[in-house]
Amino acid sequence: MEFIANRGKDIAIQVDGVTYLRHAIRTHFVGIGEDYLKLIERYALPLYQQGDILCISEKIIALCQRRVVFRDELKVGCLARFLSRFASHSSAGIGVDSPYKMQFAVEHCGRIKVLWAALLAGIGKLLGKKGLFYQIVGQEVSGLDGFYDKEFPIYGNFGIRIPAHPHQVCDEIQEKTGIPCMIVDANDLGVEILGHSSTLPFTDGQLRSLIRDNPAGQSTQMTPLILIRKLPSVA
Repeated sequence: MEFIANRGKDIAIQVDGVTYLRHAIRTHFVGIGEDYLKLIERYALPLYQQGDILCISEKIIALCQRRVVFRDELKVGCLARFLSRFASHSSAGIGVDSPYKMQFAVEHCGRIKVLWAALLAGIGKLLGKKGLFYQIVGQEVSGLDGFYDKEFPIYGNFGIRIPAHPHQVCDEIQEKTGIPCMIVDANDLGVEILGHSSTLPFTDGQLRSLIRDNPAGQSTQMTPLILIRKLPSVA
């Protein structure tokens, strides 16, 4: 099998002195309500070898779970419009500088918690501390993707939440396909492990290191699956 990397990414990476190869698996454009088991059986299973790890983008699991918030169902209020004007913009993806994501935060967390988070975030900026808003409102808000049509126009119509029960999903995938895996929220600024198969003998830190350069890419690559294989040592 020939390993292929996305443009600007490396195939090989070293973690704790061991070299691993990463293969970017291109898929079709995954839509809402598809079956993630069928996707993995179709694209990853034919390439899998014993000992491999499959890295899965959280976005396709969430889409398969129908974890979406449609734009036309969010009625953006005055508070969300006001607070979004003061939010920082990130090149890594949609943030609460979008009134729609801020409105989701208000509806999910409540007005008081969002106001408190915004106040502390403002104080944090003055002190040089970033990320306080997301620390307070939590992962459901920080992990919301979508409402952004630059790369894929359809993503302008809805937001994509983080997957439900990611650890259980990973165990289900391994049980049904035999492939140990992890579900990640990754961009070019950082990586977060949302869930992984309980059999994987790695820490979250080691799993993050395997994909610390975001080999799936950040644009229109359509490679939400990354197959990771340990490079055999040469005697």
